[in-house]
Order: sequence, then structure tokens, then C-alpha cells
Amino acid sequence: MQKTRKYLLLLLLALAVGSVQPIHAQGMNNIDVEQLRKLQMAQVAIASLYVDSVDQKKLAEYAIRGMLDKLDPHSAYSDPEETRKMNEPLEGNFDGIGVQFNVLEDTLVVIQTIRKGPSEKVGIVSGDRIVGVDSRPIAGVKMDRNDMMKLLRGPKGTRVKLTVVRRNVADTLFFDVVRDKIPVNTLDAAYMIAPRVGYIRLDRFGAPSHDEVREALRKLKKEGMKDLLLDLTMNTGGYLEAAIEIANEFLAKGDLVVYTEGLNTPRLTYNARGGGEFRKGKLIVLVDEYTASAAEIVSGAVQDHDRGLIVGRRTFGKGLVQRPLPLPDGSMIRLTVAHYYTPSGRCIQKPYIKGQKADYDMDLMNRFNHGELVSLDSVHLDSTKVYTTLKKRRTVYGGGGLMPDVFVPLDTAAYTKYYQALRRANIINDQALRFVDEHRQELRSQHEGIDAFIANYEVPQALVDSVISVGRKRKIEPKDDEELQRTLDDLRFLLKGLIIYDVYDRNEYFMFVNRRNDIVQRALRELDN
Repeated sequence: MQKTRKYLLLLLLALAVGSVQPIHAQGMNNIDVEQLRKLQMAQVAIASLYVDSVDQKKLAEYAIRGMLDKLDPHSAYSDPEETRKMNEPLEGNFDGIGVQFNVLEDTLVVIQTIRKGPSEKVGIVSGDRIVGVDSRPIAGVKMDRNDMMKLLRGPKGTRVKLTVVRRNVADTLFFDVVRDKIPVNTLDAAYMIAPRVGYIRLDRFGAPSHDEVREALRKLKKEGMKDLLLDLTMNTGGYLEAAIEIANEFLAKGDLVVYTEGLNTPRLTYNARGGGEFRKGKLIVLVDEYTASAAEIVSGAVQDHDRGLIVGRRTFGKGLVQRPLPLPDGSMIRLTVAHYYTPSGRCIQKPYIKGQKADYDMDLMNRFNHGELVSLDSVHLDSTKVYTTLKKRRTVYGGGGLMPDVFVPLDTAAYTKYYQALRRANIINDQALRFVDEHRQELRSQHEGIDAFIANYEVPQALVDSVISVGRKRKIEPKDDEELQRTLDDLRFLLKGLIIYDVYDRNEYFMFVNRRNDIVQRALRELDN
């Protein structure tokens, strides 16, 4: 038996060694064949000789993850499910029933149906409770939100039977829904924020982003837009191609947008094609410490060409380009293959030490602790990486994100500890959802349009009291009456915003909350100046 196993092992090893020869023969001289053999031999040895049974798929994943963990912070491996979840928001659609929902007391509550989507077509409405999927109960069984989503989603053309409970309807309702492609918008808001001034907020750079931005620009121009605020705060990036196309909307033909280069990747340059929708009006790009990757490419191009102002706080600093490498089982390696450089030649990648991702992930917390987010004097730029913009020859820096032209500090004293504790416990969101669920029709008929709602609606005291009461039950209380009074105005403002989000949509939500957004308000003042 021992000799048989040894012979089998030697045979497998011989096959493994033989399998690497074509790689070398194809001219990939930078491949260390001996190290590749070691990996194959280790896999074969563990699978053949280890004392217990092993999952060879997991072994391979451990090896891949282990190698990538020792590289830069952005090279990563994702299994098939992780890959699907990661790509879905960027690709612009998924297969499903077409509802936005939230979970209230273990029950799925429909917030909105997607316009012309499968659920709207069969008559499902906001406020409906989906309590069963294909005769399987999903309400009152403590089902995880992700598990609910898995049951509702499925391939286009497949049918799903939904059991629905509707407020003020005695009988249980049943709907047969044919799943379809459901669009995923990457643009959060587009509206006229002031006379002659348009506002566009982009959540991420996905496949539909350019079309969405271009359509929004055309719409706002028809409404009288002469100047624009492009809000990229909290935008963590996405597709490089989307960033290039969107930058093209603001730059002149031939302007360099970005170039990429790596050890094994030749330099590639990307220039504006011309014909953009907004090449002349005043432009301000809003950024913060979460603005990253593709969002930094657009911001950097605008800044380097002196096309507009950058307002906010220093951006994240991700100047690495990842290439997706799909694997046969649906998993994927996202491997860093190049740096990207802004038109002035800046690489804005912040420093990192290979294999020390935990330290890298602490960067934003370190910025906060060092006072950088609240004081311009605390921002330390790399004096060895100095560049100039291309038209006005202004000084800009590389090596650690984009420094805005106009700094807006984070107001850390804006909210009381009591308010923050209520938010962390999700009490405010939960009570707002309950309130809207009970008063949805009344809220929609109360005012004619969002402008009237924003101007005239007042949050009921009973809703405020419910938040305070639930907080008290969970041992969350203000330290004194002064802290309570300082909290109430912010509490009412947030509750009103959440009501608007549920009754209307994201666009109307940002129309309201931007009235207190420091970066937005500073940008508007810069336009006035």
C-alpha cells in the first residue's frame, strides 16, 4: 500500500511538472517554474498524503489568498458568490422581481417598486408585506436579509409566487411574478440646486454611469443650468472606462484624462474625444476622504487641466489599477497591474507596505486622530512629489490622494453623543420606517410635490417621542436636558430626510439633506464668489 501511494504521488508530480512546460515555452520568461512546481507538489502531497480528508478547492483558494495578501492592499481574490455581489452594482442590472425593500420586525416591507418592473406590472405596491416566496414563509422566521434576496432573485424569465399581506385588506394576496432584468442606477441625484446651478451626485462608476450622467447634464441644461456641482463624496470608484467617459463630458478634445503604466503593462494614455455636454460652464467637484479610484481620476483630470475647482477634503489615495482575471469556476482574481497617473504626472496612491493591509486600512482613522479632517494645518503633503497644473501652473501634490483647492473641515462637534448613539443603534431609521409604513398614503397626499413637502412638512412630536422612548428602553439616554435639546433639531432633520427617502426617492432625499451639507454649501458660496 505504501509503495502504491508513493508511486501514485510520483506520477502525479510528474504530470504536474509537465503541465508547466507550455507556460515557459510561450515566452513567459518571468515565470519561476521551480516555484510553480513547488505549489503543485504541495497541493498533490496534501491531497494524497494528509491524515484527514481535505477540500482541494479550499486549499487552492487559501493559496491564492495567501499570495495576494502579501502584495498591495487592492489585489484580491473573490469566490463565485463574492464575485457576483461585487460586479452586480457596477454592471448596472440584475435579475429579480423589481422592488426596493426594508425589513421591519422580521418582515419584508416593500418601500418602492421599480417603475415598469415585474412587481409593478402585477400590482404590488409600496407598503406591501411579502410574507412567502413559492409557499415558503419568510416572515416571522428570523430569516437573514441576504437569504430573502436569494429567494426573490433568479434568472430572467423564471416565475416566483409571492404571498403578500396588504394594510387594510383582510385577505392574503398572491402574485405570480416573472423575473426580469432590473436596472441598478449609479446616479443618486440630479436637480437644480440653485438658479442656474445644477447638482449631480454619482454613487459609483459602473457600466451605466456615463449614460446616466450625460442624460442628467442634458436634462439640467434644459432647466437652465449654467454651472455645475459634481458630487463625488463617498464615491469609492469603479470602472476606469466609466471615469474616462465621464471626464470627457467636461474636457476639451485631446485633453489627457489619465495614463496607466506598470512593470509588465505598457503605458496606455486616454484622451478626451471631445463633444462633451458640459465643456464651458463653471464646474466644482465635491470630494471627501472616501472619494477613491475612478472618482479620483475624474477629479484629478478636472484639477490638472484647471477646468474647475475641487472642494472638500483630501481624497482616499488609490492610484492602482486592477485587472479582473476570471477563473473557470466563476471566482476571480483582481490583480494590480499598473499605476494610474493624472494629466500632470501625479500618482496619487498613498503609501503602503506590502503584506500589511491592516495598517493600510487604518489610514482614515489615523487621519481623523491626527486632526487632518478638521484642520487644514494638520494636512501633511509629500514635499518630494510636487507638480503643477497644466494651464494656470498651480502647485499640486502626489503620493497621497488629491488635495482639494478649497478645504472644508469635518464638523466633529455637529452631533451630540446621544444623537450618535441613537443612530448607531439604528433606532432613528427603524422608527422612521414604522411611521412611514403606517402613514404612507397620508404622507403622499399631504403636500403637492417635493418642494411643498420640504417647505411645509413638520415631523410629528409623537415620532420624536417614539425615538426617545425606544432609546430609553435600550439604555440610550441624554446625559442631561441640555444634550437632549441640542439633539432635537438634528433628530427632526434626519427623521424628515428618512421620511422623504421612503415616500419619494434618493433624488428628493438629497434635495433636502444638501441644505445642511457643509461641502455642498461651501461649493455654492465659491460659485457666488
